Amino acid sequence: MPHTPPAPSTPPTPPARLSLTEVEAVARAAHAGQTDKAGRPYAEHLRAVAEGVRRRGGDDEQIAAAWRHDAVEDDALTEDRLCEAALSRRTKDIVLALTRRAGEPPEAYAARILATPGAPLVKQADLAHNADPARLAVLGEATRTRLTEKYTRMRALLGLPDEH
Repeated sequence: MPHTPPAPSTPPTPPARLSLTEVEAVARAAHAGQTDKAGRPYAEHLRAVAEGVRRRGGDDEQIAAAWRHDAVEDDALTEDRLCEAALSRRTKDIVLALTRRAGEPPEAYAARILATPGAPLVKQADLAHNADPARLAVLGEATRTRLTEKYTRMRALLGLPDEH
């Protein structure tokens, strides 16, 4: 009896990527109940950053990263779960670049952002919303001053202009 070679195997189909609408829904659910320093729903910050990325000419992968940019840092998503998520490798890399690590010097954080394609634009939109005078105005003076200095320093480390 002649030997029949096995049929060629087909590579597994990669999981479909989430649409931006799905990324937004997942992000909103992950941060449900969380508030920012001003007591506003955290999803408002994510929406503002995503919109800021879009206005600055960012692509869909950067907009998706904007929706998830604080997920790992805020414990809304583990790094392992991010790696398994139906997102592009570039989106995941941007989110990881924007995730601050405990005890990490600002210079190292900025260097990682600058070394990751697409991440500087997302961080620029994040800083712009964080430093929005209307958003900062509801904070106490000491907190407002501390955060303004922090955001100014990060913009300088990233070589970004002051947007306000």
